[in-house]
Parts: sequence; C-alpha cells; structure tokens
Amino acid sequence: MIGICFVANFFIFYFLYCFYPLSEKNVLEKIFKIEKNESVFSISENLKKQGLVKNKFIFIFYLALTGKHNKIQAGYYFLKSSMSISEIAKKFVSGETAKIKITIPEGFTIKQIQERLDSFFHFSGFDFKVREFKKDFEFLQNVPEETFLEGFLFPDTYEFSYEMSEKEMVNKMLENFAEKIQPLKGEIKKQDKTIFEIIIMASLIEKEVKTLEDKKICSGILWKRLKAGMPLQVDATISYILKTGTSSLYEIASRSSGTKISIEQTKIDSPYNTYKYKGLPFGPICNPGKESILVAIEPENSEYWYYLSSADGKTIFSKTLEQHNAAKAKYLE
Repeated sequence: MIGICFVANFFIFYFLYCFYPLSEKNVLEKIFKIEKNESVFSISENLKKQGLVKNKFIFIFYLALTGKHNKIQAGYYFLKSSMSISEIAKKFVSGETAKIKITIPEGFTIKQIQERLDSFFHFSGFDFKVREFKKDFEFLQNVPEETFLEGFLFPDTYEFSYEMSEKEMVNKMLENFAEKIQPLKGEIKKQDKTIFEIIIMASLIEKEVKTLEDKKICSGILWKRLKAGMPLQVDATISYILKTGTSSLYEIASRSSGTKISIEQTKIDSPYNTYKYKGLPFGPICNPGKESILVAIEPENSEYWYYLSSADGKTIFSKTLEQHNAAKAKYLE
C-alpha cells in the first residue's frame, strides 16, 4: 500500500513538474509552426525538440485529459519556454497565431518596402507588378499593367500573420489605399485628372519638401509648370532613377558621389527624368502619405515658379529664374 502511494505521488509530482514552464526566466519568443492535419504526437515531439516543454508525453496526456487534442489549429505561433503546457495548448486551440506589426513610412519606395518585409517574411521573390492586381482595383485602370505598384502601397502600420502570402500582404496595402482614396475620387474627377496623375504628383511632393505649408506651395508650382509646358525639373526623380536603376545609363550616372544632382545626371535617358522630358514622369517615385495626396489635389496658388531645398532642409521659393539662380549660388554652391 505504501509503495502504491509512493508511486502515485511520484507520478503526480512528475506531472506537475512537467506541466509547469520549462523556465521561469526565459522570455525569448520562438516561432513554432503547426502543419495542417499534423498529429498531436508530431506537435509534442517538435515542442520538446525546440525546448518549449519538459516532456512530450505529458503534453499529449494533458490534451487528451482536457479534450483539446482534436481542436488544435494549424499556423505559426509565438511561444516561450516560460509558458506552461496549458498556456501553450490554449494558444493552439484558440488559433492565436503569430502576427507582426510593420510600419511603412511615408515616402518609402517599393524597394524599401520589399527590404522591410523581406527582413521578416523572406519577401524578395515578389515582383509588385500592376498586372497581378489590376482587375481587382478600379484605381489601377489607368496604370500600365507592366509597371510596378509604386505609389499605391499606402504608408501605414500593418499587422501581418505568418500564414499570409506575399500577394495577400500587398493586397492588404492596396485595400487600405482604396479606402483612403475613396472620399477624394469626386474632387479628382471634377478636376479632370486621374488618380494615377494625382499619385505621381503626390510622390514628387513627398520627396521634394517636408512641411505642410511647403508642400502646398510646391504643389502649386509643379501644376503651374505642367500647365505652362515647362519641364518640372524635380531632383527627386533623378534620385529615384539612380536608386532603382530605371535607366540604361544607370551605371554611368550613379558613379557621381554625394546627393547633389549633377549636370550629367540630368541628361539620363529615362521616362522618369523630369529635366529631359516635359510632363509628369512615367510613374510615381515613392508611396506618398495622405497629406501629400491631399495637397496634390488642393495646391496653393502663389507667385512662385521655382524652389530649392537648402542644406538645413529649408525650402527657398523664388518668383523669377534670376532669383532662383541667386538662391542656388547662396544655398547650394
């Protein structure tokens, strides 16, 4: 009798020992994957291998005891060795899969977005072409299908799960853009402009100036130049060509050091070159935020025709070319 009690107590003690966390101090999260239709035995085996439970059989026993063995959901989970068996099982049953919040700042290019997503999800194989999404989003109808989605991946903080495919993540960003642009479509149509034209302009403004007031004036200048048939001469378009390699002369142009645009670089043969070609560039040069989109729709009229950014980030506006050249000599040379 004493022996039976001893054995029973031993098993109770061992069960409780294994039931509690492997470590009270280790709070480092690990990604744990459960395949679709994966067996409980395989799951418990992997938990033991990854140092998340003390005993795989106790985990199986707990699931059977609580009736949770057939309620586990597939997916990726954040787990810690400081979690008890019941806490782990609760996550698996509730389907509380791992999600990551990722912020896409205003003005990020597709290349920068790809790099940020790739650091979490190995996103480098996706090509971001318009043709993959054109039929699903009305605002892409005027966008050439062989171009990229530059301009339409709305800057925001997103929550992505590990189960999402690259296309699903991009689709989520496009849906966000569609939601933000919807209230503005009437005014854009009233101005006889397309969403594509507005986003191109907004992307130039996003990269050229920083403050809201400067953006308003800059928008007025660029639309005024466009109407007058003047080249826009936006330095940010040259920077975009250099950073993305969208030119046959990319290697030659990129040899120049520093951020100042050279005369040689303004001659790059690219549809994005607003020095060489009049009109809007071929497409957006970044993904603009809502503020820049709004000022592209509602520019501020002024007497200015020219502007430049000084070394300290201040925008200098000029009414005449003579004033602009004098400002260049003062602030840039």
